[in-house]
Amino acid sequence: MGMAASQARFLGLTARKSNVEYEGQQVNQQRTTLSNQSANYYNDMLGLSVPVPPSVDDYTKTIYTFEDGALTNEITAMIAKGNGKYTVSYLRQWTDDFSVVNASTSIINYNSTTGTYSIGSNQLRELGKTASYTINGATLVQTGKISTQDDEGNVFNLTSYSANGKNYYLYVDKDDSLVWYTDDSENEGDIVQLNEDNSPTAVDSYNIQNDKYLSTLSTQELQNLLDEEREYIALLQNKYGNDTYYVRYIKNTSTEEYEPYFYKGADFKAQSDGGNAIYDTATGNSQSSIACYKIGSEVKTDEVKAVPNCLVEKDSSGRYINITIPDASGNKITYALTTSTMTDQDAYNDAMNQYEYEKSEYDHAINDINSKIEIIQAQDKNLELRLKQLDTEQEAIQTEMDAVSGVIQKNTESSFKTFG
Repeated sequence: MGMAASQARFLGLTARKSNVEYEGQQVNQQRTTLSNQSANYYNDMLGLSVPVPPSVDDYTKTIYTFEDGALTNEITAMIAKGNGKYTVSYLRQWTDDFSVVNASTSIINYNSTTGTYSIGSNQLRELGKTASYTINGATLVQTGKISTQDDEGNVFNLTSYSANGKNYYLYVDKDDSLVWYTDDSENEGDIVQLNEDNSPTAVDSYNIQNDKYLSTLSTQELQNLLDEEREYIALLQNKYGNDTYYVRYIKNTSTEEYEPYFYKGADFKAQSDGGNAIYDTATGNSQSSIACYKIGSEVKTDEVKAVPNCLVEKDSSGRYINITIPDASGNKITYALTTSTMTDQDAYNDAMNQYEYEKSEYDHAINDINSKIEIIQAQDKNLELRLKQLDTEQEAIQTEMDAVSGVIQKNTESSFKTFG
């Protein structure tokens, strides 16, 4: 029985040893898999593109400028054409002191009864008009300006109108009164003065006497102002589109002169009429500010493209110092070039923002990979400890197997000696 028990014990230990060896193989296989995963993560890390911060130099350029009277010119292109000649393009920049610019916005009041607009107590007037003229029920349409002279050579400047195919002419005489003329068909188109009974009639669309500025003007001054306002209309329509424009004059406390402020009729249109303005039904006030414009200074730019046969002069360092440009008559004019550098700060800031974004993405990707590698390292550490446990267990099993094997051997020897 002792021999059989030892044999059984030895077989159990052998099976246990095989299981430990198998489990050790499995642990090693898992560690190999983790090692491969870790290598893949390191490869992913090596494959990441490291963001590079932008350089200010990449967004800085050398600028050549030259002065031509009140014009400042900036060269935008110089193309060499051989024989020392260049084709040059440049931007001309100047300040226009008679330009329409933005002013402070205003709250507009609309009087639905009279159909008029006002700011506070100041009614807005349609630009270029104080009154219209009618004759025999027909409205006169202004057609321009003409000059004529009498038999004594006195020059008359008249404003021309038309109605029903007939021409009429308005003249402001020295007594500040309005005098009307018309064509005289019997005298080959000469103009003759109309008497008051058959002269056009003024229809007041704006009460001049209630206007602090217009009420101080003579008839001639008022006509001159209306002529000036027609120039304002051309400026406004050229910049902001065809529309009816309104005006009010405000006294400048510094110069003691009245200055015009303009408003676009389309901006007054209420939402109920297809516009964007919103009015308080109780007060008639606009609930949002309306755009306002005035006469002021504005920097304007014009591009001159591809001027041929230009000459340039360089110094010893290769920097351009003079440029010779032919004018329309072929005369060559030499200008001194001023060198400066300009950094496109907006573009540089955009590039820096993009760099910060890419750097954040890169740091996030690195941290994500490091986190995964740390998890793998922790798992591998656990497997390593388990493998050490298995090694210890295998050594213990082997020691016990050696002991059992010794017992079996002794039992065998004693049994054979007994029967020997």
